[in-house]
Amino acid sequence: MEGCPFCELPEERIRIEGEHGLVVVDGFPVAEGHLLVVPYRHVESIFHLTADEQEELWALTARARGLLVREARPEGFTIGINDGLAAGQTVPHAHIHVIPRHIGDVPDPTGGIRAIISLRKARYWEGT
Repeated sequence: MEGCPFCELPEERIRIEGEHGLVVVDGFPVAEGHLLVVPYRHVESIFHLTADEQEELWALTARARGLLVREARPEGFTIGINDGLAAGQTVPHAHIHVIPRHIGDVPDPTGGIRAIISLRKARYWEGT
């Protein structure tokens, strides 16, 4: 789609190519090594893709993770999707974030993705 940053990716950002999608370096990374898994077909949500397309995107996500294990040697990963405006999706082309994480990259990672909304809502690890 014209004007979509994921439909017109420069070759130097591409790390892995597949039949239905590719793995690219994030243009605005939140951590060194931050990758995106992007379907070739322009759809707003991963859930608008066919089952075969979704299956390959998850396989590409695993390959991206493996690449980062070898290259960045992280202690963990944050892997996620912003699905819709309310979830913070800013580019209306579906994509999966694969972010390598290292001990100390944030002061306290406890709660992980749950901390996006509020640590007050689900502090189950504290027994409250």
